[in-house]
Amino acid sequence: MDNKTKDLREKISWAMYDFANSGYATVVLTAVFNTWFVSGIAMAGGFDSGTATLLWTAAIATGNFIILFSAPVIGAIADIYAIRKRLLLASSIGCISFTALLAIPQAGDIWLAMALLVISYFMFATGENLIAAFLPELTSPETIGRLSGYGWALGFMGGLLTLVLCLVYINSAEQAGHSAAQFIPVTMLIVSACFFVSAVPTFLWLKERGKPSGKSTHRVIKNTFAELKTTLGNLKHYPDLKLFMYSLTCFHGGIYIVIVLAAVYAEQAMGFDTKQNIILIAVVNITAAIGAFGFGHLQDKIGSVRTLTLTLLIWCIAIIIVWSSDDVLVFWIAANLIGVALGASQSASRALMGLFSPPGHYGEYFGLWGLCVKLAAIIGPISYGVLNKLTAGDHRSSLLITLVFFITGLVLLLRVNEQRGRQRAGHDF
Repeated sequence: MDNKTKDLREKISWAMYDFANSGYATVVLTAVFNTWFVSGIAMAGGFDSGTATLLWTAAIATGNFIILFSAPVIGAIADIYAIRKRLLLASSIGCISFTALLAIPQAGDIWLAMALLVISYFMFATGENLIAAFLPELTSPETIGRLSGYGWALGFMGGLLTLVLCLVYINSAEQAGHSAAQFIPVTMLIVSACFFVSAVPTFLWLKERGKPSGKSTHRVIKNTFAELKTTLGNLKHYPDLKLFMYSLTCFHGGIYIVIVLAAVYAEQAMGFDTKQNIILIAVVNITAAIGAFGFGHLQDKIGSVRTLTLTLLIWCIAIIIVWSSDDVLVFWIAANLIGVALGASQSASRALMGLFSPPGHYGEYFGLWGLCVKLAAIIGPISYGVLNKLTAGDHRSSLLITLVFFITGLVLLLRVNEQRGRQRAGHDF
């Protein structure tokens, strides 16, 4: 096998991890378990709608709070000992295992469900950070947007496949007379199985290129947060990276609201049932894949900042449409606009982070990227949850906080100079 073929195979194996773990994001966080948690576990256990939604967002916030402090440590250890791939394997096994355990909680088992969700989510998010740090090593600055877009597009296809398998099973279970309490737990096992099988190519062919630095574990643990402080201090040398990270934190706050609450909104505000939510998210996954693929090519032509600006404008338009109308057809149109923006904005932001990070410090700066994203994942959903509780479960009013996050992120992004940011990082044109 020649080097070109091996290089292509490794890139595909990297992208296959996005395919593998997207089932968790799609089924657990976005389409099935979130609505089951709110209505089938929390509300069935005696909580009102506003409190149930707040508990869901609190669980997500807790998982992200843990990631907020662990991501820099894990990123530093991965770089120092050159064990990024082994840590990725460990986090993947953990996510697969605890996702399967989500099949256990039933009506009223709120604390068990929250505990299992937090652990599975921690493992999932850790894996996301680790796989992202491989990206700059696999391609050039000129094609990084394209490869990132391929990964996101393949990821949405993986989420779609898992959703379709769940839908086929649910249809069969309903025809057999099974209730949601019987068939939803099985969907968690389907997610785990899909993750396990699809991740195999990643661990067969993705290479660990790092070299151990020789530092001791004790020294790493002792100095990690000091190094994080140094990394944060070094951001003054990378003003566009710093500004981008502020923007990233804001607009990802909005993205995470949509990811973890879209199906809850559809159920509580639009009257969708489980099958309708799965179909909705499945279709949105297709438009998200199109968005990631198409905008991935576009950003290599017009630049990542311009591409990201365009996607944030689409986000704002879509949120305004959802908020202003209760028509189901209009909701579907807006949802697919969100799909396009979702795939494009996540792909572009990951690629831009690679372009703004100095070579040799990818694990360090992608750990910082993960920190910003997880901070957003705390602030965004919990803001929605608190507002929803204060408005007695009024999801339409709560949606306005999402628009605030996107507009703020857009305003900050408009001040970022991509060419200067790349040059400061050492990625000259």
